[in-house]
Amino acid sequence: MTKLSVNINKIATLRNSRGGNVPDLLKVAADVQRFGAQGITIHPRPDERHIKYQDARDLVTVVYTEFNIEGNPMDQFMDLVYETKPTQVTLVPDAVDALTSNAGWDTIKNQAFLKEVIAECKLQGIRTSVFVDPVLKMIEGAREIGADRIELYTEEFALQYGLGNEKAILPYVEAAHLAQELGLGINAGHDLSLENIAFFKSQIPNLLEVSIGHALIAESLYLGLENVVNMYINKLQ
Repeated sequence: MTKLSVNINKIATLRNSRGGNVPDLLKVAADVQRFGAQGITIHPRPDERHIKYQDARDLVTVVYTEFNIEGNPMDQFMDLVYETKPTQVTLVPDAVDALTSNAGWDTIKNQAFLKEVIAECKLQGIRTSVFVDPVLKMIEGAREIGADRIELYTEEFALQYGLGNEKAILPYVEAAHLAQELGLGINAGHDLSLENIAFFKSQIPNLLEVSIGHALIAESLYLGLENVVNMYINKLQ
């Protein structure tokens, strides 16, 4: 079964829009796990516009499943990772002012930098995943830098699938097969939803984990959070 890690950034966005602590991020994280999710994901950004750095520290006491922290491995972010020691850190090359993640790593161009970061994470006992497009050279580069896993950036698949183009899955299948051959674990995320998750899961071999936030929270406005979490879990079996 593929694990569902729920990205709770949007809960933090809603909380921050009014100040205070409604909705309560920690309670939502606890509830999502109680509803059956196998992980919690956060993606703090330098401006703390949704997840605050203190949220990451506080969540350590609440998350008893897998804790995944995503972000650009700048000094402040990595200091937070080393302090909180999540189950997994997902390295994402997002710009400081990016609205959302919009590209995977060039694992060849950034090889020396990423290799150094990953080596330190290994010393800290933290599993590493690198955010990549379904490009074979980038998958090969991920192995060279010592990553434990890749996270396939799935925005293009989601866009094309929504237009009726099921062949958009093919680069992801090829990338997954190569990752498997190279001994890399396979995660995926970005714009995955109830509409496309079952098809994606059925086509990608050995998909270990998906991280879903925006769509899951939006769908929960109509269907309820507990219901939606279990709908995803059923589709990922």
